[in-house]
Amino acid sequence: MPLEALLALAVFAFVTSVTPGPNNLMLLASGVNFGLRRTIPHMLGIGVGFGVLLLCVGYGLGQMLTLFPVAFTALKLAGGAYLVYLAWRIAMSGEVGEAAAGARPITLIEAAAFQWVNPKGWVMAVGAVYTDPDRYVASVMLVAGVFVAIGVAAISLWAAMGIGLRRFLDRPAVLRMFNWTMALLLVASLWPMLR
Repeated sequence: MPLEALLALAVFAFVTSVTPGPNNLMLLASGVNFGLRRTIPHMLGIGVGFGVLLLCVGYGLGQMLTLFPVAFTALKLAGGAYLVYLAWRIAMSGEVGEAAAGARPITLIEAAAFQWVNPKGWVMAVGAVYTDPDRYVASVMLVAGVFVAIGVAAISLWAAMGIGLRRFLDRPAVLRMFNWTMALLLVASLWPMLR
């Protein structure tokens, strides 16, 4: 891959990863509610799940979904339902530093699985077509590697912002308002998918 294309890919990966979306809103809320150590599996799950999604889209899944639009619609509906469930979990999170009854951060597996129903993730995966037709397999792997490396660094900023907000949200009423706001923003992130 030429250096110009690699730099363009890196910029695209950073911008699409660091801008607000479902993953980043969930990481912000997780950083506030559970701290860094308990949010790391969530961050890694995003990287793993999105990397695998990119590989699958690059190796033909994206073309299959264009041939079978019903499957893509089902995927969007499943994603929307899961996003509403995750928003509910955020809204019901407990006090800073203490997990409410049943509250826990999203696991690596849950975060990885969410990438398969994340509307922003699909747009990013389909848009990441920086491939070299002469070295297609290697270039798809390179695109996935760049996205994972830059993406995990970019999304970590959102978890760090959440950790920084912890000291301002130490009153239960303020934290509850923050969690409900994050949950509503997460549900609002469905709007582009519903249009």
